[in-house]
Amino acid sequence: MKTWTEKLNTDDQHEVKPAPISIAGMKAGEIMLVPTARQIDDFIRALPKGAEMDVRTMRRAMAKEHSAQVTCPITTGFHLRTVAEAAYEAYQRTGDAEAITPFWRVVNVRTPTITKLSFGAAFVLEQRRREGLSDA
Repeated sequence: MKTWTEKLNTDDQHEVKPAPISIAGMKAGEIMLVPTARQIDDFIRALPKGAEMDVRTMRRAMAKEHSAQVTCPITTGFHLRTVAEAAYEAYQRTGDAEAITPFWRVVNVRTPTITKLSFGAAFVLEQRRREGLSDA
């Protein structure tokens, strides 16, 4: 079984294609970015310390970067968890939260991903507190 870090570091390529269905604020036929986990990781790493962004805003920004109208909400959710779990694996190895992807700048108590994390919400909330981010 692959580690989360291995899942993050695959050679997958993103796709830009028409959305097959209407879901989560996107309409069938809109030009959709299907991002990779690495793209989501890179996007989050670029957020400055103390800044936060909700997932919907991240999806809009990523779509714009790739000349798409929307970003796939399902793939984004899967990969957001991969990014968080891989970051936490790195944290477990090093104990250095400053050196990992700051996924807590996107994940908060209202983000569905938080309930799926193997390590629970406490770590996320502590990192958000350290950066002065709201709990919501």
